[in-house]
Amino acid sequence: MTNVTAMLTALGDPTRQAILDRLSSGPLAVGQLADVLPVSRPAVSQHLKVLKDVGLVFDRQVGTRRLYQADPEGLAELRRHLDGFWERSLAAFAEHAASDRKDEQHDRDG
Repeated sequence: MTNVTAMLTALGDPTRQAILDRLSSGPLAVGQLADVLPVSRPAVSQHLKVLKDVGLVFDRQVGTRRLYQADPEGLAELRRHLDGFWERSLAAFAEHAASDRKDEQHDRDG
C-alpha cells in the first residue's frame, strides 16, 4: 500500500476527517479534540495514532501535554496526488469532449 493510499484509507473514517479538520487550525491536545468530538479520549488517541502512522499528523511534547497538528509535508503529498488525479480527469474529459465534437462534425458532413 502506497503512503497516499494509506492516507486516503485513513481519511475514509469520518472521525479522522473531523480530527484532521480541527488540526488544520492549529495544534491541539487529545482532550481538546475529545471535548468537541462525539468519541472518547482513548478513541481520539487511536484515531490520532492512525493519522500519525500515515503521515498526516505529528505530535510534540509541550510541558506535560502532547500536542498534535497536521503535518504539512503529508498534506502536500496528498495534495500532489489529488492534483494529479484532477489533472488526469480533466484531460480525459477534454479528450472525450473533443472526440464527441469530431464525431458530430463527421456525422454532419456525411
